[in-house]
Amino acid sequence: MGDHAEQRLVSVESQTEYSVTSGATETRIFVKMYVDASKAGLIADMGAQNWTTLCVIASFMDAAGNCYPTQAQIAKYLGVKRQTANRYVKNLLEYRWNGRAVIRAVRKRDKGNGRWENTRYTVLPISQLAIFDTEPELLETG
Repeated sequence: MGDHAEQRLVSVESQTEYSVTSGATETRIFVKMYVDASKAGLIADMGAQNWTTLCVIASFMDAAGNCYPTQAQIAKYLGVKRQTANRYVKNLLEYRWNGRAVIRAVRKRDKGNGRWENTRYTVLPISQLAIFDTEPELLETG
């Protein structure tokens, strides 16, 4: 049995701000990378393309931990054409960290009109992305 150590590599945080002047409440999402993401080898193993694609998708995360970016939005934020962004997303969906997927995509039809809804991406705990108050899975060390 390997020794398990709690190691946060990347976290996603939610911050809610209340404006006293306007009375408006705004929730903002932050993706925070810890230096351990490099030291643990996650970034080197993923490669720049998968890493940036994961960060872009995670930047669309809502308060429930789901991400609903369009293909056009992913392409825009990556600075590439839509076809290239689709290939990047496909590669990320196929990528495995320690044998496990880091992200899942679910696409379903709207029950009302039958049209395809935006793909829902869920960043999985094995990716070491700690979503809000959930703990990431432990990395085996040693």
